[in-house]
Amino acid sequence: MNNLKAIFISSLFTLTTTSLYAQTCDCTKNFEWVKKTFEENDAGFEYALKQKGKQAYEDHNKRTAEKVKSIKTFTECGPALYEWMTFFRSGHIAIRNINKQTSSKPADNSPKQENQFANWETFSIEAQDFKKYLDQKKADDYEGIWETEPYKIGIKKKGDQYVGFIIESGAETWTKGQVKLKLDFSNGKTNSIFYMRDHSAVESKEITMIGKNHLQIGDFSLSRVYPKVKDDPKYDQYFKSVSANKPYVEKLNEKTLYFRIPSFQASEKKKIDSVIAANRDKILSTENLIIDIRNGTGGSDGSYSKILPLIYTNPIRTVGVEFLSTKLNNQRMMDFINKPEYGFDEENKKWAKASFDKLEKEPGKFVNLNEGVVSITKYDTVYPYPKNVGIIINERNGSTDEQFLLAAKQSKKVKLFGTTTFGVLDVSNMYFVPSPCKEFELGYSLSRSMRIPDFTIDGKGLQPDFYLDRSIPVYEWTEYVNTVLNGK
Repeated sequence: MNNLKAIFISSLFTLTTTSLYAQTCDCTKNFEWVKKTFEENDAGFEYALKQKGKQAYEDHNKRTAEKVKSIKTFTECGPALYEWMTFFRSGHIAIRNINKQTSSKPADNSPKQENQFANWETFSIEAQDFKKYLDQKKADDYEGIWETEPYKIGIKKKGDQYVGFIIESGAETWTKGQVKLKLDFSNGKTNSIFYMRDHSAVESKEITMIGKNHLQIGDFSLSRVYPKVKDDPKYDQYFKSVSANKPYVEKLNEKTLYFRIPSFQASEKKKIDSVIAANRDKILSTENLIIDIRNGTGGSDGSYSKILPLIYTNPIRTVGVEFLSTKLNNQRMMDFINKPEYGFDEENKKWAKASFDKLEKEPGKFVNLNEGVVSITKYDTVYPYPKNVGIIINERNGSTDEQFLLAAKQSKKVKLFGTTTFGVLDVSNMYFVPSPCKEFELGYSLSRSMRIPDFTIDGKGLQPDFYLDRSIPVYEWTEYVNTVLNGK
């Protein structure tokens, strides 16, 4: 399913537990633990307190303490704990269920799991009969057969509603004929319900047909597979880009290449590097390069390291961070050494041990693990091409995305196009620790930028050089950037 990334993964919590708490794990106890742990260890706590004031914080604590008293399940408690954390910032915080499923498949094939949604609402029409009905239609509307991985969905009008039903499913929780979505246009209003893999409902008032073959329902994108209607290529280009789950390069014209990067997650570094290696000669011999990072996920700074040399013109200055030294926080350095999932080689493990030793000597203080406040990156070559680089951004770019932009925009070749970014970079380096009852993990941050207070990004974001206002549809952004870079 192509669920566009509406919120950073570092800010998500997923809750599945509905059983009543044991007395020692009630929401009040969990709140007390989260509050204490956050106050003592989060690198942004004191800064936020200074910005918002102690009285506002005390009032916030009283409201939350009163609220959690009556909460009986973790399903209700998780969002309450997360809401408390948003007092400090909008990202690089998390409450996530520690027992969340790591696979989309059931743990076993018990009858209970197989029949969990057996009584779900259905819409009965055979696929072949539905295709015959569509073949006889003259007007193009929402009716048709649509695809959003891993589903094929038929959408049929029924009164003032359009009902979407499963034709083919790649998820074991959905079977043929079950109702997957509803679009409602009654009483002059627009509403939609899209049911997720676990059948939970996501509602939205945003239903947009983009061209004739692409449908946006809130954060979900669907592409028409039958009947395929001839459409303007710009719509196909846009939906290919927003639906992409891996990076790619394509030629827009003789003067412009388009480089789509959906994510800078560490797991994507090899894919990004591979695409760059395969297209390096093209990139370095083409006048213009468009890099589209819209709807990013944040991730790892290393994921964009191969891009910077291609667009470089002058030394890149990067302001560093300071780590708050506490027993709990410093443990992450030991995790780097002892836990194979971090993938640290011997050289990196030596750095982690040296960093641990340095932090341990300064308990309760912010420690700069580097020699200076600013690091300067220089490359040997300034390539003549690409001559102009346009980076497309929007409000869903934050964290590592913003760190990339800070570096990239120091090049004389680079201009940013789009809307203001999310604004979540000043307090970073997330660490996850389990709650005492091992129900959930608290995610908080270990470091703060030394840009504070002179150049803050949290809550503000980075401004584009070219603001793409609402009169320019999102599916025309790429062509707009192309036009500007080509000087038309």
